[in-house]
Amino acid sequence: MTVCVIGAGLSGLATVHALSARGVDFVCLEKAPDVGGIWRQPQAGERGPGYLPLHLNTAKQLTGYTGFPMPDSFPLYPRHSDVAAYLRSYAEWADVLSRIELRTEVESVRQDPDGVWTVVSRDAGGVSALRRFEHVIVASGHNTNPAFPDPLPPGSQSYDGTILHSIDYRDGSDFQGKRVIVVGLGASGVDIAADVSRHASRTVLSVRRGLHIVPKQLYGLSLDEIANAPWWNRMSFPEQRHFVEQSLLVARGRLTDYGLPEPDHRIFSSAVTISDEILSRIRHGAVIPRPAIESLAGSRVLFTDGSSEEADAIVYCTGYRMAFPFLPDGWPTGAKGMVGLYKRVVAPDHPGLHFVGLVRPVGAITRIVEAQARWVARIVDGDVFLPSAEVMHREISAYLRGVADRYGEAEGSSIQVDVVPYLQELREEQDDSYAA
Repeated sequence: MTVCVIGAGLSGLATVHALSARGVDFVCLEKAPDVGGIWRQPQAGERGPGYLPLHLNTAKQLTGYTGFPMPDSFPLYPRHSDVAAYLRSYAEWADVLSRIELRTEVESVRQDPDGVWTVVSRDAGGVSALRRFEHVIVASGHNTNPAFPDPLPPGSQSYDGTILHSIDYRDGSDFQGKRVIVVGLGASGVDIAADVSRHASRTVLSVRRGLHIVPKQLYGLSLDEIANAPWWNRMSFPEQRHFVEQSLLVARGRLTDYGLPEPDHRIFSSAVTISDEILSRIRHGAVIPRPAIESLAGSRVLFTDGSSEEADAIVYCTGYRMAFPFLPDGWPTGAKGMVGLYKRVVAPDHPGLHFVGLVRPVGAITRIVEAQARWVARIVDGDVFLPSAEVMHREISAYLRGVADRYGEAEGSSIQVDVVPYLQELREEQDDSYAA
């Protein structure tokens, strides 16, 4: 076949729809028993980044696919089960289910000397298959390997309670009446702390470094609606930054007022945390902020400010390390974990290897993956031609310098994109002199 698509979540479904629309021959391999990615995992009871209180942080009207909006009956920020049902309906509407092989895990992907890609997969019955493709499109997501602090605090090995990562968290009811410490101020940390606090006898949020906490709406508009607005995109970056900083002072005051550390960086210099709940839960005494954990002794947890807590469980919401276990080590990351892809999609040194959805946008991701998928479909179909590897490497180097200047060289910074400017880049890429 021409193309192998890996993954049938939000990005994979956009990809197979784009390929199908152009009449490209493809097969999609998905290791789960159904489409939907992380959005179907919580209800199915499967281990993964999803958890039962998971909701969209982006508005439904900008998160739905083009031509197939989310139902009017959905709330503005649907819960995971609504999103999973929507993705399944989209796959049916796009008429791609027959091209998706479920319960089929990709074990390895390699490029042969003739440039063709060999994909080895295993189905639910344990039967292996070896197939060759001209192109491989990876749309499997990147939140795969849970990241714990390295090293864990002294005393962790002899801690009397339970230590787990957010990948194993399902629901706050599992901690009914217990004393729980949640570690981390990212998206999963604030979601889980708020959820646990409705069930636990005491909930503590341990924060090593301050992050900017932003409500889902400002001035009655969803953040992704603001990011999409013409008036916003007419602003310079310094003007955008000043606007949001002043808006946050009005909306929630300073984070030190809540017992949280102020960020050591200005907004948009790192990923932000979107939450309508966590500051309210702190204000109501349901969640108690504490600094980083220094050590553990029995069931007691000691913090860097000298305070301590008795705890029955510690939930580390400390993110994930990007990994694609079916690809050779180091693909597509390079030094310091920076992702080196042309226009965040194309592997310049491995012709025929593409990635869809390997971005972290400020705003809804759906329009981005649709645009990436349409571009890749045109490349595969011979309607658009890529520049030379040298040109692609120059673009990657310039992009990485830009993100390093703005975000630093922290792992994950190289996949940050601003929605509207990035979409414009992809449009220009398809309209320039490389188009057939």
